[in-house]
Amino acid sequence: MADRFPSPFEIQTPEGAEGWQELYTYSSLFCEERREYEEGAFWFHDGVHWPEALTPWDTTFLEFALASLSQYNTRHYIIPPAYGVDFRILNGYVYLSPVPAPPEDIESRVPLFMERAGFYFGNWNRLYDDWLVKIRDLVKEMSELRLEPLPQFEDLEVITSGVGKGSGNELLASYHRLLDLALTLWQYHFEFLNLGYAAYLDFFGFCKTAFPSIPDLAIAKMVAGVDVDLFRPDDELKKLARLAVSSGIDDRFDAGDVATTWEKLKSDEAGRAWIAEWEKAAEPWFNFSTGSGFYHSDKIWIENVEVPVGYIADYITKVRDGVDLDRPIQALHAERDRVVAEYRELLDSDEDREAFDAKLGLSRTVFPYVENHNFYVEHWAHSVLWRKMRDVGKVLKAADFIVNTDDVFMLKRAEVSDVLWDLYAGWAVGAPSRGPGYWPAEIERRRGIHEALKQWSAPPALGIPPEVVTEPFTVMLWGITSDSVSAWLSSGEGGADGELSGFAASPGLVEGPARVIFSADQISEIEDGEILVAPLTAPSWAPIFGKIKATVTDVGGMMSHAAIVCREYGLPAVTGTAFGTKNIRTGQLIRVDGNTGKVTVLE
Repeated sequence: MADRFPSPFEIQTPEGAEGWQELYTYSSLFCEERREYEEGAFWFHDGVHWPEALTPWDTTFLEFALASLSQYNTRHYIIPPAYGVDFRILNGYVYLSPVPAPPEDIESRVPLFMERAGFYFGNWNRLYDDWLVKIRDLVKEMSELRLEPLPQFEDLEVITSGVGKGSGNELLASYHRLLDLALTLWQYHFEFLNLGYAAYLDFFGFCKTAFPSIPDLAIAKMVAGVDVDLFRPDDELKKLARLAVSSGIDDRFDAGDVATTWEKLKSDEAGRAWIAEWEKAAEPWFNFSTGSGFYHSDKIWIENVEVPVGYIADYITKVRDGVDLDRPIQALHAERDRVVAEYRELLDSDEDREAFDAKLGLSRTVFPYVENHNFYVEHWAHSVLWRKMRDVGKVLKAADFIVNTDDVFMLKRAEVSDVLWDLYAGWAVGAPSRGPGYWPAEIERRRGIHEALKQWSAPPALGIPPEVVTEPFTVMLWGITSDSVSAWLSSGEGGADGELSGFAASPGLVEGPARVIFSADQISEIEDGEILVAPLTAPSWAPIFGKIKATVTDVGGMMSHAAIVCREYGLPAVTGTAFGTKNIRTGQLIRVDGNTGKVTVLE
C-alpha cells in the first residue's frame, strides 16, 4: 500500500486539455510559489458539491463559498481547532484541504468562540427570522437587476430627467452588483451554518464521551423528524397531485407531454384553478435544481417544468392507489424519543442529564438551518443568479460576442467585466469592439478543453494523508475518514465477497435490485422497489424516495444531504462507499444495511 497520494505537481494534463489553467482564476491553481505548502498538505476531491469539471464562470461559487466558510471559522466565530478550508482546481476539478488552527492557539481561541457563538445560540430564533428577511430581500434585489442590450439611442427621458448617466453605465454596474450580491449571499450562507454544525458536533462529542460505544446513527436519530423548508418543494408536488385527483382532472396528466397537459388543464375552470395553485407554488418553491446547485447546466424545475410535472404524475398514480405520501414523521418522533430516553437513563447524575438536555435542545433548535439554507442559497438564489447570467449572455450574443447564450459561462467572472467594457466602449464610441472577432473562436477552444477535462477521472486525494482524520466537518459532511483514506491508498475496490462499507447514514435493512444512475437526467429510469446507487443525491431528488427502497452513495458523510433526507423519509442509506457506482451494476440484487453501513452484492 502506498504511503501517500500523488503530488498535485505529478498529475498530467489530459490529452486535448493543454492550457486548461487559463480557464480558472490564477490564485485557485497549484503553483510553484506555494509548492512546499501544497505538497505537504492533504487534499481531497470534493465530489459532494463539485463532482464534475467546472466551467470558468461556475468557479465563482466555489471561490465565494470556500472563502466565506473560512472567513466565519477563522475571523468571525474563531472556531478553536479549525481555520478555514483551502481550495484548489486541478484539471477542472475541486480539491479541498482543511487548515487546522495552530495547537498553541487553540486554548486562547476558546473564550472568543464561546462569547461569539454564545450570542448567536442565545438569540437564534430572532437572528434566524432576520436572516430569512435578509435572504429574501437579497433574492428580490437580484431578480430586479436589469441586464439588457444597449439601445441605439438613449431614451429622451434620460435627457429630460437629468439622470446624468446611461445604459452602458447601468449594464456594467448591474453586473458588478450581481457579483456583490453573490458574495453577500455566501456570507449569509455561513452566518448560521458553521454554528449549526458546531452545536450538533458539541452534542455529538458529549454523547461519544458519555456513551463510548454509541453508534453515530443513534446520535443522528435524536435530532431527526425536523420540519424544514428544504422539503417544501416536494410537499407542494404532493399537494398538487392530491388536488388533481380530488378535482377530477388527474387523467389529463396521462398525456405524457407538458404542452398537451397544460392545454387540457386550460380547457375548464377546474383545470385553470389547478394551474393557479401551480403558479402559487412555483415561486419560490420550484426554483429547485436537479443537481447540487453549483452548475449552470443543472436543470431548474421552474424552467424545465417537465421535471416537476413528471413527479406530479407519479404522485397522482400513488394517490389513486391510496398510498400515503407523507413523510413518516410520527414514526421518526417515536424512534427519536425512544433513543433519547434510552441514553438519557444511562447518565449518572442530574448535572449530566441537564447538560445532555441542553445540548440536545440546542441541536434541535439549530439543526433545521443545516438543511434550510440549502433551498434558499444553492437552489433559489442560485437559480436567479444563473438566469441573470443568461441575461448577460443574451446581451453578448445580440452583439455577436458569443454564439450561444450559455457561452457566457466559458468566461471567468473578471473577464465578463472586461468583455462588457469592450461592448460598452465600442457602443459609446460608435466604432467596432474587439470581442466579436475574438471571443467566438476562443470560447470554442475553451469548450474543447473543458470537454477533455470532463473525460478525466479525478483521483480521490492528493498529497500526504493524515495519520488520523479528526476534523469533524470533514468526517460529517464529506465522509472522509481514516478508513476511506486507507482504502484510497490501497486503490481498493471495496471489501471481499462483493461487500462495500460506508456510513450507516439511515437505519433499516432491505434487499432489492440496484439502479445505478450518474445524473438527474436518469431519474426517470428508476422503477418502484429499486435501490438507488449514485455518486451522490441532490435534495430535489426527494420525490423518487416514494419509489426506492434504499440509497447508496459514493460520497458524503452522516450530515450529507443524502443521509439527512433519507433519515427524514424513513429510507435506509449507506453513504460514502467510495466505490458503489463502480462495483454495482443496474439490476444486481443487493442488500443495504443502514444500521451497520454495509452494502452486499448478492448476485
